[in-house]
Amino acid sequence: MTNRVQLAQIDPALALSPLDGRYRDDAAPLIDHLSEAALNRNRVHVEAEWFIHLAESGAVRGTRELLEDEKTQLREWAAGFDAETIDQLRTFEAVTVHDVKAVEYSIKEFLDQIGAGDLSELVHFCCTSEDVNNLSYALGIKGAVQDVWLPTARTLVDSLADMADELADTALLSHTHGQPATPSTMGKELAVFIHRLRRQLARIEKTEFLGKINGATGTYAAHVVASPGVAWPGVAQNFVEHLGLTFNPVTTQIESHDWQAELFADISRFNRICHNLATDMWTYISMEYFTQIPVEGATGSSTMPHKVNPIRFENAEANLEISNALLDSLASTLTTSRLQRDLTDSTTQRNIGVAFGHSLLALNNLVKGLGRLECNTDALEADLDRNWEVLAEAIQSVMRAAFLRGVGGMDNPYEKLKELTRGHRVDGPALREFVSGLGLPDEDTARLAALTPGAYVGIAAEIAREETAAWRASR
Repeated sequence: MTNRVQLAQIDPALALSPLDGRYRDDAAPLIDHLSEAALNRNRVHVEAEWFIHLAESGAVRGTRELLEDEKTQLREWAAGFDAETIDQLRTFEAVTVHDVKAVEYSIKEFLDQIGAGDLSELVHFCCTSEDVNNLSYALGIKGAVQDVWLPTARTLVDSLADMADELADTALLSHTHGQPATPSTMGKELAVFIHRLRRQLARIEKTEFLGKINGATGTYAAHVVASPGVAWPGVAQNFVEHLGLTFNPVTTQIESHDWQAELFADISRFNRICHNLATDMWTYISMEYFTQIPVEGATGSSTMPHKVNPIRFENAEANLEISNALLDSLASTLTTSRLQRDLTDSTTQRNIGVAFGHSLLALNNLVKGLGRLECNTDALEADLDRNWEVLAEAIQSVMRAAFLRGVGGMDNPYEKLKELTRGHRVDGPALREFVSGLGLPDEDTARLAALTPGAYVGIAAEIAREETAAWRASR
């Protein structure tokens, strides 16, 4: 092994994280919002807009008017953030050893190039780095949630809604505590997940993305000394809202990150419901309630050629767990900052994209997995036909109702059905014979005699269709 190649020295560089390697295609849409480059692009945007905002508001008295052409050129330069800008910032940071200061110097250099260098000290005016960073992270997270994560999450629920509609009437034997229980329909069981996920999406869609720009300890101290008599909180609020964020008026040096913790908790909860979906679908596949459509040319097992492994659901399950471990850690860490400032959030927030990436990967796998399933109605019907004893609930409920109407001999219905069915297999003829000897009114006896496990699903189909309709109406 002495002559082995040092993989870290290979050019172009190899990825360490699977999100940047094996799973890059799934995670790639987040790069535009939550990568280091995206953070710097947002910093350039925030610094440029703050410069323009100050120049136009006249908050710093004595400065000349910013020309429209200068404003247009600056905005176009900021919007054109590209590989060349990234390299320039890297060069500045090698000198400053400070990422935000590198952005400031880069903008000042551009202002010199367009003849606006006399206004360059308005760049980063009265700002601490966190003034720029908190707004930049908020913009990145907002973009990631609204443009990438939410559309993918909605696609997953769309897939479930299509399946729930298709399988609304398809009866299945339920399993409570892993044992045969009152039948339902596959569509209704999928509708449960639609309803759960829909509630969480409604919470996430209402997220407030907060921001602040109030100086080193949140007091506007430098602002009022440098330019007294200005209503600086109003200037700051107008700027934060101009960026499309919600203003946080009372902070220390940092924006308190509580909104991030709230958002991450909501996404984590959505992930956990998806985890439950993944394990349920995996279980249905193992029970042969669903069969998987093989991918042409794909290998299920390296040694057992008959297998089609439920890899999409297993992959989703694992990545949801990784995502939640990070989201839970982020939510816990980011709500604490010692006194007026510490830097634990600085390195922590750089992992937001990783947490979102594993969630996005999982959601994509769930969509792909659901898309390659076929409901095995033969297996569903066979399982129902093996478990007529689940109708014991129906029979005892009819007996209870008859007792309440004054029909004699209907006392202790639960005990009578328990004696017949508990721990026993009961087929259709045996159950009908039992019903015929109960002394129920003819109408009740006929209704129970016609009942089968596959028909004992209540209004499951209606529930499924109502839920899918509600989901589609919310879209």
